[in-house]
Amino acid sequence: MSKKKQVIIFGTSSFAEIVDVYLTADSPYEVVAFTVHKQYIKESRFRGKIVTPFETLVKSYPPDRYDMFVAVGYSKLSRARTEIYEQCKASGYKMVQYINSKALHWGETKVGDNVFILENNVIQPFVEIGNNTILWSGNHIGHHSIIGNNVFMSSQIVISGNCRVGDNCFIGVNAAVADNVTIAPFSFIGMSAVITKDTIEKGVYKGPKSVAELYNTDEMRGL
Repeated sequence: MSKKKQVIIFGTSSFAEIVDVYLTADSPYEVVAFTVHKQYIKESRFRGKIVTPFETLVKSYPPDRYDMFVAVGYSKLSRARTEIYEQCKASGYKMVQYINSKALHWGETKVGDNVFILENNVIQPFVEIGNNTILWSGNHIGHHSIIGNNVFMSSQIVISGNCRVGDNCFIGVNAAVADNVTIAPFSFIGMSAVITKDTIEKGVYKGPKSVAELYNTDEMRGL
């Protein structure tokens, strides 16, 4: 019998597939089932494992025996993932934390739950990473920086030292943030953006400049 802690993944998207692969290959967890809200179940099995309705999950997989991970992406600045994460916590589930074995990090760091950190991330000392935050591959998080809750960071991002990234931000591929900069909550930092000054809440920043667009993230289409 496996001695690994058994985990349920919320989601049946490509992100959930990726989470299943990484947890199975590189963690002390065993993924035993998937769950979504009943109205979104299309097939009874996903990746060979049962898909059970979230509405009855506590009966089938009680929280005193199973942990969870919410594998939902950055839609609407991670609002959907945040809502589901909070529902899971309210139901009594412990949310697992995954840090890839090929990520570099040192002892003086704090990392929350439902956090997913992929390979080749470099996390320097005294960094804090909040709950329900995703760091895709190949990022640099500079010393004494604080990454908030419900953040989604893409790949090849540089966060310099002493920065603060607010809750529910999205940061795109190849973006760079200068030392001592604060990214306000619900900011959208686009691909290759260069941020040298503090952002405004719900600001939209695209391209190699740090000037907000003339609209905010509540008005963005397709996010």
